[in-house]
Amino acid sequence: MALFATTIAGSLPKPAWLAEPNKLWPAWRGAGAALEDAKRDATLLALKLQEDCGIDIVTDGEQSRQHFVHGFLEFVEGIDFARKVEIGIRADRYKAMVPTVTAALRLKSRVHAHEARLARAHTQRKLKFTLPGPMTIVDTVADAHYGDRPKMAMAFADLLNAEARALEADGIDVIQFDEPAFNVYLREVEEWGIDALHRAIDGLTCTTAVHICYGYGI
Repeated sequence: MALFATTIAGSLPKPAWLAEPNKLWPAWRGAGAALEDAKRDATLLALKLQEDCGIDIVTDGEQSRQHFVHGFLEFVEGIDFARKVEIGIRADRYKAMVPTVTAALRLKSRVHAHEARLARAHTQRKLKFTLPGPMTIVDTVADAHYGDRPKMAMAFADLLNAEARALEADGIDVIQFDEPAFNVYLREVEEWGIDALHRAIDGLTCTTAVHICYGYGI
């Protein structure tokens, strides 16, 4: 057994035949069934690449997600993607057009069941799945409903927890929450960010992790 298990942060570059390269919100190259087939192929390639490199805990490379936050938000009721506004992301490090929270948040359905089960069926190695952290989600949407960032973070944490528990039931060995906002809002991390993260992992028995982008909160 290795002295320590190796893994990647989570995402891998998407093939140019799947999505437009070098873009934060890349456009998909296809649509419909062809796009779904391309996402599947890219996921299997990502798994094979990690296995060939000797990685112990592999991921799906986030090949089916256009963006690491919006890939989750697409399955949430109470978010209006037609009502986008420009905000400063990560304490105004860059500008982005983001959807608006307009009502109480609820999951429409499972979020990542297909990707998780596909990956689980095609690797014998330990499998990690990534989710955006509640503080980072709050910092990547506009709010026209809650009027309180901690309250909205807790609402997102409840949704993340529901999906994380389902991912664990799908056979995921490690669930990682990505929190680049943690290196930007240091006071808020202490005040409510860690509490929201703990709420997101409540009841999980699999291994959990948090990835904090050091120094370049995207």
